[in-house]
Amino acid sequence: MSSEITLFVNPTAGRGRGAGAAQPAASALRAAGFTVRTVIGEDSADALVRARAAVADGTGALVAVGGDGMANLALQAVAGTRTPLGLVAVGTGNDFARALGLPVRDPAAAGRVIAEGLKGARLRDVDLGQVGDRFFGTVLASGFDSRVNDRGNRMRWPTGRLKYDLAMLAELAAFKPFPYRITLDDGEAREIEATLVAVGNGSSYGGGMRICPGADLRDGLFDITIVGDCSRATLLRVFPSVYRGGHVGHPKVTVVRAARIEITAEHITGYADGEPLGPLPLTARCVPGAVRVVGP
Repeated sequence: MSSEITLFVNPTAGRGRGAGAAQPAASALRAAGFTVRTVIGEDSADALVRARAAVADGTGALVAVGGDGMANLALQAVAGTRTPLGLVAVGTGNDFARALGLPVRDPAAAGRVIAEGLKGARLRDVDLGQVGDRFFGTVLASGFDSRVNDRGNRMRWPTGRLKYDLAMLAELAAFKPFPYRITLDDGEAREIEATLVAVGNGSSYGGGMRICPGADLRDGLFDITIVGDCSRATLLRVFPSVYRGGHVGHPKVTVVRAARIEITAEHITGYADGEPLGPLPLTARCVPGAVRVVGP
């Protein structure tokens, strides 16, 4: 393995924490004897080109500094290769880093864990979800939660998590379940009314909401959480329990496991790792061992 490590940096992550996080992470890696170079693109497309070039040139590891969006971009560069991925999580959600057991919002600690992992060969292969040519690490969301994302992304004010809290209130005011058609491994199409359908490679999204609490990054299967045709009042009662994964015991919630799923619904956007994939229908498949990660 090359001793040169590539830091893949989003300077705007966590309201500017990304730029400040790169230095302590780099210092920890250099203290462990690694050579560090930094990649910052002019935009996400340019950054991905540069990251893929670093992987092609044989970098010893690609270390993404930012949030879930940056982690998702890094996955597009390393998926299907043997180049290890490390995460210095300083964004708002950081769900993929949590799933991997990595430090969150402590760049020096994350840098030390990554350095120790690389030197001690503490590497493991974990699954990814794939939609078309796009990979994701945590959850493909659709339905009420993706509608909240849509609305929040259109809002210019306020910023941060408050924007999405207000977007959620606005979506609740117009809430109604959506007609879905879901096709799993068995090929049988199921017509249902659902509030949301979440396809989990990892267990959480939105900064710790454990929407698919039983998801395992190494079992070759998605955990698919289907919240049925519940009322607004039921949704409000059930929602707080998502943070501990307690919603899966509710009679309106069903969890199924599958390696492949096709989701169809009108006027619904799919989001994976918080990034928009496009309108449904979408087909996702679980790709076993698709990425090598550094972690405890």
